[in-house]
Amino acid sequence: MMWITFMFLTLGCISTSQAADDCRNVIPECQQDPATWTGCYEDRITTCDQRGRNQGVFRQQMNSSQEVEVNPTKNHRVCIPSSALRESRGDLHKEEVLVVVTTINSTYFKQSIPRGRRRMEQPHQPVRKILGELVLVVKAGNSPVANLSQPVKLFFKHEKMVENGDCVFWQESGAEDGTGHWSTNGCTTNKTDEEFICSCSHLSFFAVLVNPALSVDEKNAVNLSYITYVGSALSVLFAFISLFIYIGLHRRRPEKAIGMHMQLTGALLCLHLGFLLSSLWVLMLGEKEDSWVCRGLGLFLHWSLLATFTWIALEGFHLYLLLVRVFNIYVHRYLLKLSMVGWGLPTVVAVVCGISGVYGKYTLEFKDSINRTSTSKICWMSSDFPQRLLVGYITMAFLCLVILYNSCMLGLVVFKLWRIRAGRGGYESSSDWKKMQKEKGPRLWKDCATVLGLSWVLGLPWGVASSTYLNVPLPGIYLFTILNSLQGFFLFLWSVALSFKSRSDSNSSTRDPSSQKMMTTSFNN
Repeated sequence: MMWITFMFLTLGCISTSQAADDCRNVIPECQQDPATWTGCYEDRITTCDQRGRNQGVFRQQMNSSQEVEVNPTKNHRVCIPSSALRESRGDLHKEEVLVVVTTINSTYFKQSIPRGRRRMEQPHQPVRKILGELVLVVKAGNSPVANLSQPVKLFFKHEKMVENGDCVFWQESGAEDGTGHWSTNGCTTNKTDEEFICSCSHLSFFAVLVNPALSVDEKNAVNLSYITYVGSALSVLFAFISLFIYIGLHRRRPEKAIGMHMQLTGALLCLHLGFLLSSLWVLMLGEKEDSWVCRGLGLFLHWSLLATFTWIALEGFHLYLLLVRVFNIYVHRYLLKLSMVGWGLPTVVAVVCGISGVYGKYTLEFKDSINRTSTSKICWMSSDFPQRLLVGYITMAFLCLVILYNSCMLGLVVFKLWRIRAGRGGYESSSDWKKMQKEKGPRLWKDCATVLGLSWVLGLPWGVASSTYLNVPLPGIYLFTILNSLQGFFLFLWSVALSFKSRSDSNSSTRDPSSQKMMTTSFNN
């Protein structure tokens, strides 16, 4: 026991005095004390023995009056200004400074959420990954280097297109377990087609946090593409047919709900048509630069997506007026006012984004289990535009609010139906009540079909859109692709059902007054 105690007490002295200390053993030995392992690594890496040529450690005395450029790996490059080298000398007036640049596997860095941000963190926020799973270590001299007037430049190459990235450095939490977090303080990020360029005002452990690629292999990516293209083509066809059906219905029965269904169908037609045109245009372009046509198609696709969401929200608002404020409803030029909101709001947002330069060629990356990467391109929001994620998050937030509101409206529909079916409310005679009891089975199927049809009109399948944002299993991605690529077809079925209902109502008297009053999708002035 005394011998073991003596070995631990003298471990630091022995490790620094032995010239034959192998650089490959520095991390395992420093992690014996996790709380200070990064500081131990910075000290030991300057004196360890580089046995072999493939250890990836650049260590050399450099002139402090000149800028230093180092390439520790083929994917990393560091440019240290002379001002940083002079500051690293401290009180010493030596002309030369020891510069050490190397890379460490990111698995050695154990993350913890800072206390001030724990309440703000979203529980389902996707975990961002380290680009290339490597952390770049930059050290110069013996004095700390911070608040530089001339920043240190760090270049991280990415062989494949990535979603987006942020330059970060490792900041320890001070805990005994050696945990910390990645911080962007003092670092700015610029992204090109080939690399991330980080400008930082200090020296530390640096990395680039990127969004994870979707866990879809090449075969499934091709299958999803075929499903999307075929489903969108069918949606364009059936949405076009639905417009003619609604025009015929509106001529026979000029009701406001039919006019709103026409607007929603038109927006959905533009959405799927814009998707097909944007995808085909990129396939024709190949790897060429963004053109004004691609930017215009991206604007049209975003505009039609916002228009679809807006009209879905207006459908929920109209349903609210039907179910909650049934009596004494009069809105002057109701459809005109809704049209100004349904088409005007998306137009304003799309024009502002277009002026800001948001739109262009967008690249989505897919990665399989063996890290083979495939990409898919579309005219959408440009991958090179820094604020693209902000615009995307705002669009997603708008969709979530619409789906939440319309889900409440659909729940209100189910509650109203349950109250109707549970009692005799609305039936003037016992014969009507007995007749309803005999038709209880068929009426249940009709109510289910009505609720299902309303869920499509209210856009509830868009709620599965979170499967493309969260790290969900592959079946969730297939479900979202199938449901939303065939939206035009399902709205066509709804238009056909309304057409048959219109003919049935015109050929027979009202058989269920209260049910029709609750479930009709129109109201008169």
